[in-house]
Amino acid sequence: MSLHNFLYGVYPYIALSLFLFGSLMRFDREQYTWKSDSSQLLSKKNLRLGSNLFHIGIIAIFFGHAVGLLTPHSVFTAIGVSDMAHQMIAIWAGSIFGTLCLIGGAMLWIRRMFNPRVSAASRGSDKFVLSWIMVTLIIGMSTIPVSIGHANAGDPGVMIALAEWVQSIVYLRPEPALLMGVDTIFKVHLFFGMTVFLVFPFTRLVHIWSAPIGYLARPYQIVRSKRKFKS
Repeated sequence: MSLHNFLYGVYPYIALSLFLFGSLMRFDREQYTWKSDSSQLLSKKNLRLGSNLFHIGIIAIFFGHAVGLLTPHSVFTAIGVSDMAHQMIAIWAGSIFGTLCLIGGAMLWIRRMFNPRVSAASRGSDKFVLSWIMVTLIIGMSTIPVSIGHANAGDPGVMIALAEWVQSIVYLRPEPALLMGVDTIFKVHLFFGMTVFLVFPFTRLVHIWSAPIGYLARPYQIVRSKRKFKS
C-alpha cells in the first residue's frame, strides 16, 4: 500500500476510531479530567478577547467545513448554488473566520507559552494541541490563495474532489485516488486536520463534547477579584 493510499484511505478511520472510542473510554474511566482546565484564575490578560475570537472562528470554520464538504454536489445545484459561487463563499468565509481564529489563537498561544503562571500550570498536551491547531489553521489559511487561483481560472475541480473524498470516507467507500490531482497544500492540511481528531481524546479538547449542553446545567462559579477593604 502506498503512503498516499494509507494517509487518505486508512488514516482517516484510525483518527475517527480513536476520536470516538478514545473519548468514550476517557469519559468512562477518567471523568475528573473531563474539563477545560480554565486558567482564568491564574491570569485574565488577553483571555476573554482571545478566547472569544478563537472560539467564534473555529466553530464557524468547523461547521463551514462540515456543510461545505458533506453536502452532496447535487444539493447545491438543486438550490441554485453554482460551483463557482460555492467556492467563493468558502473563500470569503474561510478568510473572515480564519482570520478571527488566527488572531484569537495567537493571543492564547502567546499567553499559554510565555505567561509564567499559565505556562507552569499547563500540561504538555495543552501546549501541544494548541500549537498543532495553530499550525493546522495556518496551513488552512495558506490554501486560500491557491483556491483564489482556481476560482480565477474558473476551475472548481479541486473543491469538488475534496468534497467527494470526504463523502467517500463518511460512506465507508474510501477513494484516495480522488486526491491524486489535488494541490499538496490541501493534502497537508487534511493530514493535520485528521490528526487533531486523533489526539482529541488525550487532551482538554474533550470538553467540547459537553458544551454547550453540559455547561448550561452546571452551577454558577463565583470568581471574586482580590480587593482591599477599608476598616
